[in-house]
Amino acid sequence: MSDTTEANIQVRIQPHDFDAGIEIAALTDSRFDIGAVVTFSGLCRDENGSLSALELEHYPGMAEAEIIRIAEKACQRWPLSHLLVIHRFGKIAPGENIVLVVACSSHRQAAFDGASYLMDFLKTRAPFWKKEHLKDGSSGEWVSAKDADDEALKRWE
Repeated sequence: MSDTTEANIQVRIQPHDFDAGIEIAALTDSRFDIGAVVTFSGLCRDENGSLSALELEHYPGMAEAEIIRIAEKACQRWPLSHLLVIHRFGKIAPGENIVLVVACSSHRQAAFDGASYLMDFLKTRAPFWKKEHLKDGSSGEWVSAKDADDEALKRWE
């Protein structure tokens, strides 16, 4: 776990699941300066019915540092009081959580923009690799980056 207290940023990369409600409650408990909480929960999906798991790998240390760097940039652009990112690694079954982003601010637009910015950059800049494991027991392909994810970044330039 990495904490950057001056920017109120928390980043956790972990193999085990998380509960978004518990995470939000921990951030907002006894905090009366927070007027908006925006969350994004990313789940493992199985678009064609053949996926048994998605395996996520990362480069420890580098992944946390890059997510913190992205989060710090978000905090420089918007008045965010807290940013939390939890990203899982290992084998994740369809329907299970992969990522949670929580952006807190005194106003809603900053929280919306901060969360959206963070997710757009996580999808393209955080060093994670995804490999499909199929129900028939075979290993599928490594998942390639999508052009749409790169396109999404252009709105933040």
